[in-house]
Amino acid sequence: MKRGLAPWLIIAMVCVAGGVGYWGVRVMVEPLATPTGHNLTRTIDIPEGTTLRQVATLLENERLIASRWGFLLLGKLTWADRRILAGEYALHAGMRPTEILSEIVNGRVVHYPVTVPEGYTAAQIADLLGEKGLADPAEFLRLVHDRDFIRTLTLDVAHLEGYLFPDTYQFARRMKTTDIIGAMVSNLWQAVTPELRARASELNMSLHQVLTLASVIEKETSVEAERDIISGVFHNRLRRRIPLQSDPTVIYGLSKFDGNLRKRDLSVASPYNTYRVVGLPPGPIASPGAGSIRAALYPVPSTYLYFVSRNDGTHQFSSTLAEHNRAVDKYQRRPARRLS
Repeated sequence: MKRGLAPWLIIAMVCVAGGVGYWGVRVMVEPLATPTGHNLTRTIDIPEGTTLRQVATLLENERLIASRWGFLLLGKLTWADRRILAGEYALHAGMRPTEILSEIVNGRVVHYPVTVPEGYTAAQIADLLGEKGLADPAEFLRLVHDRDFIRTLTLDVAHLEGYLFPDTYQFARRMKTTDIIGAMVSNLWQAVTPELRARASELNMSLHQVLTLASVIEKETSVEAERDIISGVFHNRLRRRIPLQSDPTVIYGLSKFDGNLRKRDLSVASPYNTYRVVGLPPGPIASPGAGSIRAALYPVPSTYLYFVSRNDGTHQFSSTLAEHNRAVDKYQRRPARRLS
């Protein structure tokens, strides 16, 4: 009797083992849900130091995989248990467990777009990244002024104001702040082409001087057609040793600014006060865009030495002080009198 049962018992055990094996393969290979365009993608945050077992439990709890044990076995078989990379991952239940694991071990994290506008200062960029949750503003500004870190970027400057190129970036959360800054400086090197560097040499200008002048142009106008004209005004003044008398440089040098530039501000002792200091300020006052960098190197030849706002975003340019005073009276003093 017992002998007759033995073959059946063996067959049953084999069937059970086969069933378990089949189930194990299915949970390791097949997605929890049928792959469709309707599967809800979720952002899963995997903290630094998370183990494969913890990841498997997290994914099961989020109903992204059928079994944490199957996922854990898959990870062990593929030696992934020591290759878990922290970060945010966009996952859905229509993905195969192998696909999910591949995302995590290859660090295909979620990236967030952030646009750094032209003319932003380093402080404004720090605040922007902070609002996006991509960097700590205090840490960002500390690195911007860290000479040791700056030297790792092959730069010998006091700080990185003006070297953080305005552009649209894709940054991941948990990305190192040093890497974020490095990406911005790297984009600057791409923007300053060999042609522009050769032009700077022709004008006997260093990159620092080019960025400084470009930043002043950037803050003076948002009208693209005026940039090279304003550049021509500043080049004329620099050549004649006339102070630039640029309000944005004065504002940059003030410890506090409430939006109104007063007459007393123009007499403040500051290296950025270009009403008192002849020549360029000691460094950039913001991040210039490609248009302003090019304008700084290719000024429009003219006799202009002055310009004043027309109050519509454009400027009136003058060659003599008498012309300039008439323009100031027309666009600044008369409107002010009408409003008073």
